[in-house]
Amino acid sequence: MNTELTAAPGRAAPPASPRARWTLTAASLGFLMVGLDATIVNVALPTLGREWGAGLTSLQWVVDGYTLMFAALQLIGGTLSDRLGARRAYGCGLALFVLASLACGLAASPGMLVAARFVQGVGAAVQLPASLAMVRHAYAAPAARARAVGVWAASGGAAVAAGPVLGGLLLERFEWRSLFLVNLLFGAVALVATARAYAPPPGTRRRLDLPGQAAVTLALSGLTFGLIEGGTLGWTAAPVLAALAVAVAGGAGFAGWERRAPEPMLPPRLFADPVVSAVGVAGFAQNFAYYGIVFLLSLFLQEERGHSALATGLAFLPMSAAAMLANVYGGRLAARLGPRLPLVGGQLLFAAGLLALLAAGPSASVRSICLATVPVGLGGGAAVPAMTGAILDAVPSDYAGTASAHLNTARQVGGAVGVALFGALVASHFLPGLRLSLVLAAAALMVGAAVTARHTGR
Repeated sequence: MNTELTAAPGRAAPPASPRARWTLTAASLGFLMVGLDATIVNVALPTLGREWGAGLTSLQWVVDGYTLMFAALQLIGGTLSDRLGARRAYGCGLALFVLASLACGLAASPGMLVAARFVQGVGAAVQLPASLAMVRHAYAAPAARARAVGVWAASGGAAVAAGPVLGGLLLERFEWRSLFLVNLLFGAVALVATARAYAPPPGTRRRLDLPGQAAVTLALSGLTFGLIEGGTLGWTAAPVLAALAVAVAGGAGFAGWERRAPEPMLPPRLFADPVVSAVGVAGFAQNFAYYGIVFLLSLFLQEERGHSALATGLAFLPMSAAAMLANVYGGRLAARLGPRLPLVGGQLLFAAGLLALLAAGPSASVRSICLATVPVGLGGGAAVPAMTGAILDAVPSDYAGTASAHLNTARQVGGAVGVALFGALVASHFLPGLRLSLVLAAAALMVGAAVTARHTGR
C-alpha cells in the first residue's frame, strides 16, 4: 500500500462551472437530510412514548440507533468515497438513506423504527464523507473551497438546528411519520442533482479494512449500550459491565490493528498534522453537547413543563435562527481570517449559553430559555464550517473522504455518547441529571476550545 499522503492528480472542476454548482447542491441537500434526521425526531419522543408505551431507554435508542451506525461506519464510508469515487459512493448512500426513511415512516413498532433508524445511519455514514469529498474536488481554489464548504456546512448545521422546529410544525399538522417521509421530497431533488454533479476520479485504491471496521463497531456499540442501559439496569449490572468491557476491548483492538494493518481505514499518517486530531476533539465536544442537550430540553419542555410538541419546537427557533446565521458568516470568517477564531470563539460562546441555561434554572420562563439558547446556536453554528475547513486544508485532496469521515465520526460518537450519558443521568432524577448534563457539556466544549486554540493556525 502507498501510505504517502500525496495529492491526487485528478482535474478539478472550475469553481463557477455548472457542474460545480450541481455538486454543491447535491452535497448540501444530502447533508441537510442527514442533519435533519439527527434532531427532528426529538420533539416526537413523548408522542412515541405515549403511542407505543415506550420508556426512556427505547426512546434513547430511536435517537442513538441512527447516530451509532452513523458514527461506526463513517470511516469505512470515507474509504468507499476514496476508493469508488465520491459521486458513486454518495449516490449509493443517498438512495439507502431515502429508502430507510420510507421504512421509518411505515414502522409499526418501536423495534421496527429502531431497525430502520439503524439503516438510515448506514446510508448517512456512506453519503456524508462522500458529499464533502465531492465539494473538495469540485472547488480547487482555497478561497472558493472555503465558501463552498461554508454553504455545505450551513445546510447541515442549519438542518440540525432547525430539526426540532420543523418537527414541531409537522407534528402539529400531521402524525409523527411525516418527520421521516419528508425526506422523500428532499431525496428526489438530491438524486437529480447528483446525476448532474462533478464526478471526481477515485483516489487511492485501498482495500476495505473489515477487521478495523468490526473492532470500531464493537467498541461504539458496547459503549452506547452500556451508557443507555446503565441508567435503567444499574451501572454494576452484568449486561452493562459486559458491554463496557466489549467497548474497551474493541477500542484497544482497533488502535492496535490500525497501527499494523497493511491498508488501514484510518491511516496513522493522516495524523501527522496535529490539526487533524485537534479538530476531532472539537467535533466530539460539539455534538456531545448539542445532541445531548437538545434531547434533554425536548423532554424537559414537554414532560416536565407540559408544553406541546409545537410549542417545544418553536422554543428552539431562536437557537435555530442563530445557528443558520452563524453557519453562513462563520464560513466567511474562516475563509478570511482562518479557522482558529470562529472555532475557538464559537465553542466558548456555546459553553457560555449552556451555563446561562444552568443559571436560569428549571423554573425559568420559556423566554429566558430561548434567550439562553441563542449563544448556543451562534457558537455552534460558527464552529462547524471552521472545523470542516481546517481539516480539509490539513490533508491532501486524495484523502479528503477519509479526513472528513474522521471528523464526522468524532462528531457522531460525541452525539451518541451525549444522548446515552445524559439520558442515563436523568433516568432516576430528571432535574439534578439535567443540571449535571449542562455542566458536563460546557466542560467538554471548553476542553475542545483549549485544544484547538493550541493546534490550529491563525
